[in-house]
Amino acid sequence: MILIAVLFPWLSFLLRGKIFQALLCLILQITLIGWLPAAIWAVASLLDERNKKRMCKS
Repeated sequence: MILIAVLFPWLSFLLRGKIFQALLCLILQITLIGWLPAAIWAVASLLDERNKKRMCKS
């Protein structure tokens, strides 16, 4: 999933059901300068979601 978040940040949000964030990320990724921040945002969001799930189970 992290590979998807780096290569296709918008798809990472879409697969997790965050449609509005996926659209925003796609718009950001369309610009070449915005691709790197979009990838960082997607990976950070993915890791944050995993950590929240892990904390709720404990």
